[in-house]
Amino acid sequence: MALRWEQLIVDAVDPVALGRWWAEALGWVVVAADADEYEIRPAPDRFPGLLFGRVAEKKTPLKNRLHLDFRPDDRDAEVARLLTLGARHADVGQSGEEAWVVLADPEGNEFCVLGSRQG
Repeated sequence: MALRWEQLIVDAVDPVALGRWWAEALGWVVVAADADEYEIRPAPDRFPGLLFGRVAEKKTPLKNRLHLDFRPDDRDAEVARLLTLGARHADVGQSGEEAWVVLADPEGNEFCVLGSRQG
């Protein structure tokens, strides 16, 4: 028996807006779009994807229990690009000495942009 990861579900007050933001941030394609569910993937036939589903309540101010990490070729350039798209810096208690930068998407979901891998 094989278990495959198909998608990560993200609660969103505005699934369309948040899904479009992540599609642009990641360079992914939209595979399903309506007012209550918006799904993006790396390519139409590639998994895993992100599915943004409508919820009534906004994200609570507590730290996410699950977040995404991204490792770009150039951390600082990618952070600048994501900030231009509407991300913002997030404080989750980091000391400031980390090799990563914590950002939040337009609905406040934290994610990390990692530095280059050593070795």
